[in-house]
Amino acid sequence: MSDDEPVLRVVNGAPTDDELAALVTVVSARARAARPATASHPSTWSAYWNSHRPPVTPGVDAWRRSALPR
Repeated sequence: MSDDEPVLRVVNGAPTDDELAALVTVVSARARAARPATASHPSTWSAYWNSHRPPVTPGVDAWRRSALPR
């Protein structure tokens, strides 16, 4: 479509400016609702808590427990 072509065309009748505005609003809302939703949260691999280790608690064999998976 070129910039000169109208997106909507009135075929019959003479709508008012308010009626055309309502039509454009409905059509744009429907087009927006038809789009697939994007992910609203980041993936878990980039989460803050995955990049920071918990503190090592002191105690017997604490250095061994620090290497174990969480």
